[in-house]
Amino acid sequence: MTRIPFSYSLRNLWARRLTTLFTAGGMAMVVFVFAAVLMLDQGLRQALVQTGSFDNVVVIRKGSETEVQSSLTRDQASLLAAQPQVATGAGGLRLASPEVLVLITLPKRDSGKVSNITVRGVPPQGIVLRPQVRMTGGRMFAAGSNEVVVGRSIARQFQGSELGSLLNFGGREWRVVGQFDAGGSGFDSEIWGDAEQFAQSFRRNDWSSLILRLTDPHSLPALQKAVEADPRLTVEIKREPQFYSDQSEMMSSFISVLGLSLSIIFSIGAIIGAMITMYAAVAQRVGEIGTLRALGFRRSSVLLAFLVESLLLSVLGGVVGVALASTLQAFTISTMNWQSFSELAFGFHLTAGIVIKSLVFAVVMGLLGGFLPALRASRMQIVEALRES
Repeated sequence: MTRIPFSYSLRNLWARRLTTLFTAGGMAMVVFVFAAVLMLDQGLRQALVQTGSFDNVVVIRKGSETEVQSSLTRDQASLLAAQPQVATGAGGLRLASPEVLVLITLPKRDSGKVSNITVRGVPPQGIVLRPQVRMTGGRMFAAGSNEVVVGRSIARQFQGSELGSLLNFGGREWRVVGQFDAGGSGFDSEIWGDAEQFAQSFRRNDWSSLILRLTDPHSLPALQKAVEADPRLTVEIKREPQFYSDQSEMMSSFISVLGLSLSIIFSIGAIIGAMITMYAAVAQRVGEIGTLRALGFRRSSVLLAFLVESLLLSVLGGVVGVALASTLQAFTISTMNWQSFSELAFGFHLTAGIVIKSLVFAVVMGLLGGFLPALRASRMQIVEALRES
């Protein structure tokens, strides 16, 4: 007889239900924070990656990091749209969307504080290139008019975004005629209107960016090569998902560093708590440990039994922590994207990878917290343990 049954560890945890509950609860809170950080980062990345389509590319001025900073001449836009790698749509029109992006400020409904909002001027082709956008109220703006439509997040959080209301920016009044849902992408945090009207209102002779639909998703290298060979086209071309993903790098890094730092700090407390719990369990069961050794159980079996108890505590805490973190998916966060300096709404997103990482994190805490107490239990001398009992 060399192995202590698994049921032994379970019974001991059940016998110390209150202690088990508090220790597992501490670990659950740490795992909750850890999972929440990963979910927030994943939600940010997903919101921006979903903004783009793999078939579309974004063209901005070389050296610009965002569309707001970029400037493309109308001649450059025409040259790019005429490239053979650009697809054609109905009526033989090239699927190219020269767009104007400007930041304006709007007050929030709850606090009245103003935040930067992206307004995007798009031509009719720009709407065709965004099939994920669907109207949820009202209608799409009419070309050549002073009409705008607002994204779901804007409609929910900002004053003056109701259907039929008037927004004042660019020296003109714009009537809100529709609200749209872009599937949780970054477009949900934008206001759209006619590209030419926005260009006139904001006195822009040039475009901010150009969106192109490729004839073949794999023709991007050929397009990039052709553009690099033309000295008139000092531009940078990226696939839409990659372009918008790059917009999240600064904020993603901040969330990851800050959140993981907090998780590590909190985990030290959880490990100490687990260690105290297991040391107390060892102290309370000295005679029991001596009896197990007298019955022929090896030191390694005692060590494993106490480690299993610690791991069960950590797994219980990990499961509860992940379960609590999963409820965060019902919430949406709205904050400023530090690269574009505009408001961006995104939510928490739980993936299988985050669940696995969170449970592994919990198991590591259990191992670190339980190893020394388990080692102490395994090193007890039989005679001394039975005498102390």
